[in-house]
Amino acid sequence: MFKKHQIYKTDKYNMLTVEVKGKTLVLREISDQWGEESHEFVSRQEMLHWARNRFRAENYVGREEELQAIMDAFREV
Repeated sequence: MFKKHQIYKTDKYNMLTVEVKGKTLVLREISDQWGEESHEFVSRQEMLHWARNRFRAENYVGREEELQAIMDAFREV
């Protein structure tokens, strides 16, 4: 059994989830532009490093609260 965390979901095509499977973290990103991408991480630190690079502050100018909510959700995994 694994635990699933929803990081964000805007509709049925744009969402990001993280599944905790033992020591492995499986991140699934579904978008209407790129389809589904899956990433596996062996530690929370590795996943958070990926998240900081994927969700850059300069891409969220004027939407800082949205960025903060996404990063908080990653930290709760």
